[in-house]
Amino acid sequence: MTSTIKVNNVQNQCGQNIINENSNTITIGASGDTVALASGASQSGFGRSGSVNWQTTIKTGDFTAASGEGYFVNTTSGAVTMTLPSSPSAGDIVSVSDYANTFDTNNLTLGRNGSNIGGTALDSLITTEGIALTLVYADATKGWIVTESGLQSEAPGPQFIAATGGTITTVCTNFKVHTFTGPGTFTVCSAGNPAGSDTVSYMVVAGGGGAGGDTGGGGGAGGFREGLGSNDSYTGSPLRASTGVPVTATSFPIVVGGGGAGGPSGNAAPRGTSGVNSTFSTITSAGGGGGGGGLGPEHRGANGGSGGGNREIVSPDVAGVGNTPPVDPPQGQPGAVYYDPTGQRGGGGGATVAGVTGGPGAGGAGATTSINGTPTAFSGGGGGGASPNPTSGGAGGGGGGKPGTGNAGTTNTGGGGGGGDNDNAGGAGGSGIVIIRYKFQ
Repeated sequence: MTSTIKVNNVQNQCGQNIINENSNTITIGASGDTVALASGASQSGFGRSGSVNWQTTIKTGDFTAASGEGYFVNTTSGAVTMTLPSSPSAGDIVSVSDYANTFDTNNLTLGRNGSNIGGTALDSLITTEGIALTLVYADATKGWIVTESGLQSEAPGPQFIAATGGTITTVCTNFKVHTFTGPGTFTVCSAGNPAGSDTVSYMVVAGGGGAGGDTGGGGGAGGFREGLGSNDSYTGSPLRASTGVPVTATSFPIVVGGGGAGGPSGNAAPRGTSGVNSTFSTITSAGGGGGGGGLGPEHRGANGGSGGGNREIVSPDVAGVGNTPPVDPPQGQPGAVYYDPTGQRGGGGGATVAGVTGGPGAGGAGATTSINGTPTAFSGGGGGGASPNPTSGGAGGGGGGKPGTGNAGTTNTGGGGGGGDNDNAGGAGGSGIVIIRYKFQ
């Protein structure tokens, strides 16, 4: 037997209408309420809101779509066909998204299943990487029409630099290091983005200066420059700049400067030769100044990344000037003047410490950085000419002065050459180095 209840309003315990009929308009729920269907229940007759329910099981093979559903399709293993619903009604809706960004290599086919797609009786081939589509069935003439589309690239996640060139190592799990001990090319294949990485950390060290001959001044260290790239973190030197070098997808020539030659033996020998500049992108480090030697102005060390040390007292009594040309932070320090009571010639300047005046006439200390994953010193100044006692080179590859020909600066450190003793040649400067580091994942 059928029962009938006749009411205009149904109220909750607070006296609010939760079902209300007024002039053929029925309102369900009071203001601020949420009307929900019970789990497992369904509704009909209300029409669709234009959205779909996305299915969380990823599709990797051919399948038939149902109206009102959206699908993530992974074509990594091969092309997939999504067959559209059969006998659709106006307003039916289906969505699909490129789950793995592979529709360009392994395509998605939209099987029309007897209905037109955009007014054409042909299947549709989807070949755009990262695309998402929504199709709504309009009528028998047009069939399925694309009403919405978008690309994953419109909301990109982190992207990282990818590059080639030099000797490549992986450090600190997520960072690549490219080391150039000679000329080369740093080629950026992908420039990344700010969420991942789009600038590189760098260390650019120039060639060290050669020491002067005949108990000459120590060679100045090659200029030392360092900067911190985006989303990078390591223990840098006191000279590290707070910003790195921005990159684009192009090639960057790398120049690694050679060390300067030591001055020859003989009382009239000229000063040591200055080192050669090293360059990467907009960064140039100046070669270290040659150590003083010979007579007159040649006694004075040359200016450079770090300055060369003096051989004798020269008026005015100054040694080679560092940080020449000037940059900020400074790329090096001055050399030291001659100190007569000990017979020691001035040491060459290092990246962080000036050359030492007087006994023991040591070269200035360089800078220590962990850009390559290990604390390493670079750009130490050369020790002054040794007469009679040896002198030490600055930490970071500086060559020490000693009886006989002076020690050379260490290769690929930018260390200055050390002076020899009476009538002996000065040591050559060490060659420079370029190191580039960036986050790759």
